[in-house]
Amino acid sequence: MTTFSTHTLDTAPAAAKPILQNALKAYGFVPNLYATMAEAPTILEGYTTLSEIFDKADLSETERQIILMTNNRLNGCEYCMAAHTTLSQMGGVKEEVITALRNDTSIPDSKLEALRQLTIALNKNRGWLSNTQIEAVLAAGYTRQTILEVILGTALKTLSNYTNHIAETDLDAAFVSNTWTSPESQAAE
Repeated sequence: MTTFSTHTLDTAPAAAKPILQNALKAYGFVPNLYATMAEAPTILEGYTTLSEIFDKADLSETERQIILMTNNRLNGCEYCMAAHTTLSQMGGVKEEVITALRNDTSIPDSKLEALRQLTIALNKNRGWLSNTQIEAVLAAGYTRQTILEVILGTALKTLSNYTNHIAETDLDAAFVSNTWTSPESQAAE
């Protein structure tokens, strides 16, 4: 099997080093996802830039994490589920929401559940939504802007989830307490 490097500040290509240094300042460590993406500085820059843009969306931290974690679960990304569980906890997302996202169960808040269902439909149907699905999220109190921002969050997770799949990124110590195993991995055991 082909292995991918987990770069350090010393081994990373020059174009990736400033991004890794910013991550070190922000998190106190360089996440293995970033260290792996450093192999191709353009994907690292794309991912971090898109992440900053997604943070500007007209969505709460909870709503952004619903979009991100739903995509992580659907894509079976164990690294990102653990990382975003930790980020959700740090960001004040309610435990009942985090548990629902990790276990693929309904979120008790009907508006947030409508957002989760929209994200599921968007991911599973590769962007093809029915009028019924669109009307359901609008009726829950979201807007057309929200629908487009779900696409943005889904694109962000495609970059990280696919990278983690092919690189088999090692989980950082900071996220180990929130390890998650995809149902597909469990079935294979």
